[in-house]
Amino acid sequence: MLPLGRVLRAVGSLQQFRCLCSKAYGDALPSSCDVLIIGGGGMGASSAFWLTSKARQRGKKLNVLVVERDHGYSKASTVLSVGGVRQQFSLAENIQMGLYGHDFIMNSQKHLGDVDLCFQPHGYLIMATSQGAEILTRNSKLQNELGARNKLLGPEALRKQFPWLCTDKIELGCYGIDKEGWFDPWALLMGFKKQARSFGAKFANGEVVGFEWNAAGALSGAVVDAGDGTQHTVKFDTCVLAAGAHSGQVASLANIGSTQAKEASLRVPLPVEPRKRYVYVFSTQGDNGPGLATPLTVDPDGTYFRRDGLGGNFLCGRSPCDDEEPDCDTLDVDHGYFDTDIWPTLANRVPCFEAVKVQSSWAGYYEHNTFDANGIIGRHPHYSNLFIAAGFSGHGIQQTPAVGRAISELILEGRLTTLDLSRMSFDRIVKQQPMFEVNIV
Repeated sequence: MLPLGRVLRAVGSLQQFRCLCSKAYGDALPSSCDVLIIGGGGMGASSAFWLTSKARQRGKKLNVLVVERDHGYSKASTVLSVGGVRQQFSLAENIQMGLYGHDFIMNSQKHLGDVDLCFQPHGYLIMATSQGAEILTRNSKLQNELGARNKLLGPEALRKQFPWLCTDKIELGCYGIDKEGWFDPWALLMGFKKQARSFGAKFANGEVVGFEWNAAGALSGAVVDAGDGTQHTVKFDTCVLAAGAHSGQVASLANIGSTQAKEASLRVPLPVEPRKRYVYVFSTQGDNGPGLATPLTVDPDGTYFRRDGLGGNFLCGRSPCDDEEPDCDTLDVDHGYFDTDIWPTLANRVPCFEAVKVQSSWAGYYEHNTFDANGIIGRHPHYSNLFIAAGFSGHGIQQTPAVGRAISELILEGRLTTLDLSRMSFDRIVKQQPMFEVNIV
């Protein structure tokens, strides 16, 4: 049987299949809850799973409600991603979250029950020219010190291990030999959701269109448009903002970023907005092509590709330059972008890709953090009962296990007890202290 995530991406059946199969019933909107999670994608569902799991272990009942605007997940970043997990980052926090992501995937049945994430352990191969070789070397050293397993390969070693690869202008490659690969993001999302539900979490369809405040100025409720012409107010003690690409817009409803706010931290907006990214599926008739164990390969210009299944298909894509960002009004695919910006790199790097045929394509949203393109995790400095899990800029799916766990620790224990992700809080934006990641794919 094909992995469900792959079926969902089938050409011509994407919308219909989601509408039929993921129109999973929504729970009724209650009048109140202990924790309201805005967004039922990977981050929100993971947070719900961890919160209810930890509460259950303590013998306590925690009333968790997840509200998701896109009940069919037709535009959700989680299920439209390519599902990679890696440790090839330059920041310790991202490396550690990638390591835990792999650990969680390998032990998914322990956490989520009977779920098959279809993990493919073929690693990443990130290449650099002479200009980036020093950074790649430095990053690899840190990654391995923290527990990752990758090795550096020069041009000759690259050609020997990957005979299909042209190493023109390549100075160095970093190859993940363990703990990296890709998986089915739909299966992970459904695993989180199913287990959270079994632990008592509720998942309702609806869009948060406003907030309410108590007499002290704290957030106390959310106004939810149920999509049937009615609006409901849901009171909460704690709120988690995990609305993906729309998190910045939702935050503004709570006056985050208001120029009229008296407190300085409240005048700082949540810098998360949607960015559209294309994924193309192609096949090749060329000889001596990349085999089944081909890693997810990243060219120095950011073009990536990996195999998809056993039928000789490949996925590929590339993030455009800032001045070339496509319009986000729709998820229509620019087919010309493949011909002008991606195919030339593919054909140069893998000679048998010179004759490729695009089989299908789709577009999805990055929840782009315009401040430093890294996730924002933790308590808002003004609203003590608002926690943020947003802005992961394309590498969030692999971090959902670690981020959901961190959010649950902050809410239930008042502090981070596993990974120290404190540098990734909203405070760095208020203080104008960016954390730039040099290996964003």
